[in-house]
Amino acid sequence: MKNFLLLIGFVVSTLGISAQKFAYVDTEYILSNIPEYTAAKKELNSISVKWQKEIETKIAEVDKMYNDLQVEKILLTEDLRIKREEEIIKKEREVKELQMKRFGVDGDLFKKQQELIKPIQDKVYNAIMEISESKGFGMVFDKSGTTTVIYTQAKYNISDDVIRQLGYVPGANETEEDVKDEEEGDLENNDKNDTEKKEK
Repeated sequence: MKNFLLLIGFVVSTLGISAQKFAYVDTEYILSNIPEYTAAKKELNSISVKWQKEIETKIAEVDKMYNDLQVEKILLTEDLRIKREEEIIKKEREVKELQMKRFGVDGDLFKKQQELIKPIQDKVYNAIMEISESKGFGMVFDKSGTTTVIYTQAKYNISDDVIRQLGYVPGANETEEDVKDEEEGDLENNDKNDTEKKEK
């Protein structure tokens, strides 16, 4: 909280308190008050526990195969011992692949989280944006975890001024893909603004 207040103080002193209004939100608190979010978290937890048990069962199978081999190794021919070792190695590889499939980056759990949680987070962000625009907030901070700026009005972005101050040309180092992404973002914002104007 202390860091959050210091950040607010710094921004206010830098930009001038009269220039714009500030607000903050606690997204963790907001999400905890949304029943759909609580239900989604519960479902994710249930899925995670189920998949973890599935992996633990397979690990137990590998352990049993290994222990059985240690007991029977002395009775096996060289060919049979090698075959059993290869089976264990194959099974271990399958377990690792399953772990990555379930819990790895872009794995099943991540995809499920995107499916269940992201739409709710998007709704929260859209609500914050609508309130910020209607109440004229120049900047909104999120005090959950590490303090981050969750919304800003583009007119307060001085990034290009900083680039010029350093002696560079804004956008000169951008790739065609970067420019395309920015243009698509601008088109989306323009479409949204046009829609809002029509609604008003």
